[in-house]
Amino acid sequence: MNTSLRNTGRLITAAVRTLLVLTVVCGVLYPLAVTGAAQALFPGKANGSEVKADGKVVGSSLIGQSYSLPKENPDDADEAARADLRWFQPRPSNGLGSNSVNTQYALILSGATNRSGDNAELIQWVKDAKAAVVKDNSTATHQVKPSQVPVDAVTSSGSGLDPHISPEYAELQVHRVAERNALPVGKVDKLLEEHTDGRILGFIGEPRVNVLQLNIGLKELMSRPTS
Repeated sequence: MNTSLRNTGRLITAAVRTLLVLTVVCGVLYPLAVTGAAQALFPGKANGSEVKADGKVVGSSLIGQSYSLPKENPDDADEAARADLRWFQPRPSNGLGSNSVNTQYALILSGATNRSGDNAELIQWVKDAKAAVVKDNSTATHQVKPSQVPVDAVTSSGSGLDPHISPEYAELQVHRVAERNALPVGKVDKLLEEHTDGRILGFIGEPRVNVLQLNIGLKELMSRPTS
């Protein structure tokens, strides 16, 4: 009986010691080592790929943002957001729903529509989105054709938070942005060219434009004195 108790006591002691050692190693030393290495080697990525403008953090290069006008009725939760057409617009984010769990916080919801390609509701969304893109981006001197609207202008990404758009969709918005901000089209075109990223290593992925960084560049362009 005593031998059994002593064996049990040794096992419990060994288990407690193992728990303490693993807690220190895996819960303290390892996270500190990984965090320290990340901060030393990749501080920007480790801190969330923050994007700064005018000395302030305005977002992350990994997460898309919306550029909308203020609500006419702030208390109306069902009021649809209206795009602020002075800025380049990101991909649509249909299907993400709204934050109905805890309305104290303005949470960013992530997710796809999970609708099949022949779903009637999805097809209608795409038709409505295409019509809106044509209408919003047509100006007095530049008419957008439905055939010019790229896929990413009318469909959301898998997460709904894609920070990039295609150069084709960005180019489609150039005349509208130039007109709304009283800027020469050539200057906005040049700005877009400067903010277009090519394929990674020259062959991975597709050319892309980060909307947040492009709009930061647009804001800087608007603040320059006209020549």
